[in-house]
Amino acid sequence: MSLGDDTGRTRTRLPEGSGDPYGGARRHGRSSSRSLVTVVGVVVLLIAAIAFANRGGGDSDAEEGSDPPKAAATAPSGEKPVSTKAAGIPTGFTHDRRGAESAAANYAVALGSADMFTKTRRDAILQSIIVPARVADFEATLDKAYTPEFNKNVGLNEDGTTPEGLTFVSRTSPVGTKVTESSSDTATVEVWCSGLLGLAGESSTNPVTNSWFTITMQLEWTDGDWKIVTHSQKDGPTPVPGDQRASSADEMAKAVQEYGGFTYAR
Repeated sequence: MSLGDDTGRTRTRLPEGSGDPYGGARRHGRSSSRSLVTVVGVVVLLIAAIAFANRGGGDSDAEEGSDPPKAAATAPSGEKPVSTKAAGIPTGFTHDRRGAESAAANYAVALGSADMFTKTRRDAILQSIIVPARVADFEATLDKAYTPEFNKNVGLNEDGTTPEGLTFVSRTSPVGTKVTESSSDTATVEVWCSGLLGLAGESSTNPVTNSWFTITMQLEWTDGDWKIVTHSQKDGPTPVPGDQRASSADEMAKAVQEYGGFTYAR
């Protein structure tokens, strides 16, 4: 799940053809997807309140000379990648623009993960990536968002566990990053992402769908690493859907179980 100021996720239309991608449940997928989008939008609005309330004016002076070109590639820096983790999230980013971009990409992955649906894991993630002064506010807001009713609306059990026979999918994959403002100890980073959300399984009424969004994080160098001060999101840029056939429930569940994620650092 992603946090932000523009509500909703972009829902990818499943291709028409013979056979229901998720075991004959597609007829109900449209209404369920609408409910899911609405509920996710509520969470997005709640987090937006934190982002707007704490959005401050950043120092636009570039730390490393002039701003990079608009289409700057994520090129190798020659530095060794980060090798430490806290709560399963990469840590120890370099104190420069590249480190801020890498931190923002990895934090986007963590905030969009299935772990956010379990309170103990969610709290551990927030304590690892949010500036200490903001952790309590983020925890309180998300506790109000991840309710038993919310879990039911996304197809989970009330306690956030996955129903038997189904595989819950919640993943965010960064496509690119861009620093829009920076100073010696602050940076505003935009992360363009693709996301997956839904339940894979023959009885699923919330099939896994794809969305595209851009996350903006205001980061601060705190306790020897980059931490999030504010976090917002907007839809897109969204590519035109391709003509590929939607995978079956078994294929999707197997892919989620067999393919791990990446550490984004350079």
